Amino acid sequence: MLMQGFAGFLGLLYLAMLILAVAALVMAALFRGDAYRAADKQNKGFWLIILGIAVVVNFLVPVLFLQIAGLIATIVFFVDVRPALRQVSGGGKGWGRRGGGGSSSDGPYGPYNGGR
Repeated sequence: MLMQGFAGFLGLLYLAMLILAVAALVMAALFRGDAYRAADKQNKGFWLIILGIAVVVNFLVPVLFLQIAGLIATIVFFVDVRPALRQVSGGGKGWGRRGGGGSSSDGPYGPYNGGR
């Protein structure tokens, strides 16, 4: 019974690693290629290949060592590359960001001054 619980836990862990790798691959594909050069990171093709391999390994090859290597690449993308790309692309302000600038009276097209 303990082994079944552990196998279920590992199954959820593998699924989480696959979901993270797919999310990183999609995000890497959405950024423009020149943003990678401007952020002084590896080029877009490099990250698409690395993250694509991570997705394939997580989906098809049940070798924990390779899956952990893919997880490390995914974490590096989320922690280092994605924030730099967002900063270069002007995506620093947005959903879930604190201190994004602007006033509480700012609307989508500029400050709202109550018709004065």
